[in-house]
Amino acid sequence: MVREHLADMVEQGLVTPTGLISHGRGEAFDYLMGEKTIAPALEAERAAAAFLLKAQRPMVCVNGNSVALDPKGLIGLAKAVPAKMEVNIFHRTEERMEQLIAYMESQGAEGILGRNPDSRIPNLTSDRALCTKEGIYDSDVIVVPIEDGDRAEALIAMGKIVISIDLNPLSRTSKVASVPISDEITRAVANITRFVEELRGNDAEIERIIGSYSSKATRRDTIQCICDALMSEFKED
Repeated sequence: MVREHLADMVEQGLVTPTGLISHGRGEAFDYLMGEKTIAPALEAERAAAAFLLKAQRPMVCVNGNSVALDPKGLIGLAKAVPAKMEVNIFHRTEERMEQLIAYMESQGAEGILGRNPDSRIPNLTSDRALCTKEGIYDSDVIVVPIEDGDRAEALIAMGKIVISIDLNPLSRTSKVASVPISDEITRAVANITRFVEELRGNDAEIERIIGSYSSKATRRDTIQCICDALMSEFKED
């Protein structure tokens, strides 16, 4: 059903054909993790909620695939924090930007940014550099679901806390992210939103989570979970 939906979104112009390749790559890693939220991902999702609640200018950034896969979940997360939302895409045309923003608005988004970029992310040559000062440029903590590595690196270089949602723990995005979450987007967004509600107002616990969190440990434990799952196929009954 998800694949058929994405194919339909390609026909509508919201998702690009390369987005289908990206989704298929992610699906492969989801199979390796048992198509469930593994413990390292859950820990990262809790850390993501803590960073978002601690932020002064939190941002939820979306692209074509994330808009197609979980628009209502992303809108709900932004409202729960609360955080601003901005559309930012690699294959940018004014028509596609308008389609994506209009679609998000039809799903309940309000005040979504991206139509009128007035800033650029430094050290990026693609159209993903285009952004708004009010949104991405001035944000301090930013959620980037289904991200490409060059922009994640550029955002880190700007001094931002980058929370990635990328099923591949070996991707450049996961390697550079402040909080790399290897989980399917609808599960990840739902978990982060739940943790936002649980942690809200508990400043001591938020500080504890942020102080003890390790992105390197998250990736190491994620890869260990995959290895354990693969080797379990060969265990004797």
